[in-house]
Amino acid sequence: MHASAKAVIGVDAPIALADQAVHLKINGLEPHDEITVGSSATAYDGKVWHGRATFTADDRGRVDLSTTRPVSGTYNTVDGMGLFWSMRPPAGDPNGHYFSPLSPELSPSYAVKITVTAHGRQLASRTLTREWEAKGVSSRMLALAHDKVVGEMFLPRSGTLRHPAVLAFGGSEGGVSMKWTAALLASHGYPTLALGYFGEHGLPATLRNVPLEYFATAARLLAAQPEVDPAHIIAMGYSRGSEPALLLAEDYPRLIHGVVVYAPSSNVNQGFGGGNAWTKQGHPIPQGSIPLDHLSGPLLAIAGADDALWPSSTYVKAIIGDLNAIQDRYPYQALVYPGAGHGVGIFPFLAEGTVAPTMGGNRVGNAVAKERGWPKVLALLADTQR
Repeated sequence: MHASAKAVIGVDAPIALADQAVHLKINGLEPHDEITVGSSATAYDGKVWHGRATFTADDRGRVDLSTTRPVSGTYNTVDGMGLFWSMRPPAGDPNGHYFSPLSPELSPSYAVKITVTAHGRQLASRTLTREWEAKGVSSRMLALAHDKVVGEMFLPRSGTLRHPAVLAFGGSEGGVSMKWTAALLASHGYPTLALGYFGEHGLPATLRNVPLEYFATAARLLAAQPEVDPAHIIAMGYSRGSEPALLLAEDYPRLIHGVVVYAPSSNVNQGFGGGNAWTKQGHPIPQGSIPLDHLSGPLLAIAGADDALWPSSTYVKAIIGDLNAIQDRYPYQALVYPGAGHGVGIFPFLAEGTVAPTMGGNRVGNAVAKERGWPKVLALLADTQR
């Protein structure tokens, strides 16, 4: 049996945001023929990552990737976006690598090529565009000398109504690591400042003695933007970044009106190399449990049940336990995903490893957590503006 040369790759959204699922269908095949659908994308370093899945066509010569389980491939469950998150690097353990596209200021999108092959020949190909920035989104780099903070500001198209805004920062990786997340949030209408707080020129070289006032300065800068509703500023922190996110919400309730934390800690931990991680008014913020009795908005805490870096699922329970104890009047929610590790966030569908065993979890668990957790973040932001 030979596959038809008239194979067609159908997709509902050939150009879509990088966090948007697309619906792929292969038509024009011979009934019950076996085909391989491949995916490929080029990382910032020029290395090409690949995914693949082999399917059996139905009796009408069709394969719907959203409803069909692959016979074999880089993923093995019914998953319409499996070809995207399961891509692997050209060499090495996929669990030890991360697919990093060009940053949004260098390229507003990245391309994923989809191919269909059977019996040793290619039947069809199509290139999909995965966008970081929707039409009209603008961005600008923030410099310490001019803005008093380091980062990148992403704003929805001008003329939109004022929206809740997000101050987003990562963890022990340092630098401005949340710019892709910030670009996507702005594309959904939420102005976002991706903030760096160490490991950038003019900032502390390492995570040690970082002033909490620095984060407050960034939040005030964000609140001053004409697209921003200053009464709804959300702090989003990942891993070590969860500590200043919670501290900001507790210590600046008139400035910060909600929190989203990924793989969080419920405690202030020591700085790198010992000493103190955070300061306020020139004094160390003591290590230990972070109080949460002054929150002025919702809280969402997301963790992986198999986090091997630190016990974030236990920390999440502690956070929720504290809020239960004081009967906090704002909505709060904990999401703990089985099979996910420290790489439980943030937006879905980008190929990533787990850097196992250090980070814990597995690629499937992390992918599922991101696909399910990201809509919860968008829902929190949508509810905030109502």
